[in-house]
Amino acid sequence: MIEHVRIPAERVPVLLGKNYSSLKQIEEETGAIITLDDGVKIESNDPLMLLKTKDIVTAIGRGFIVKKALRLLEDECELRVLSLYGESQKKRTTMMGRVIGNRGSSKAIIEKETGASISVRGKTIAIIGTPDELIPAENALQEILRGKTHGYAYGVMKRVKRKY
Repeated sequence: MIEHVRIPAERVPVLLGKNYSSLKQIEEETGAIITLDDGVKIESNDPLMLLKTKDIVTAIGRGFIVKKALRLLEDECELRVLSLYGESQKKRTTMMGRVIGNRGSSKAIIEKETGASISVRGKTIAIIGTPDELIPAENALQEILRGKTHGYAYGVMKRVKRKY
């Protein structure tokens, strides 16, 4: 089975790693064969591993380092991507800035409180985690993106987290 993934050209060196170390690590841990052509071609006989490898490559393309992307191999761990396509450049910049916070404070608080990993890149916000990490983090991010105060968003995150 084969899957194709497109990632930004500037993220390809991260996927490859020094002397192809990252690519080799991903291939060893997944059993997949990864080649670069028009994009990234992933081959595997295991359908589950094929999908997990595709998510790992996508996560690297969305700004995660390889170590965080490999967390997707854990049971129940998944990648979610929130898109800001359709927003004006000015509004998108404001929204991304609010998600990141002053010197990364907002992003760091959400990551610390939930255990999820967040990457803000281009026109997307990507999150890696288990459902009990993803759901509170995504709720907080959605509130921040809607323009709610950070305090309100953190409160929502904590309430949702208690349910899990």
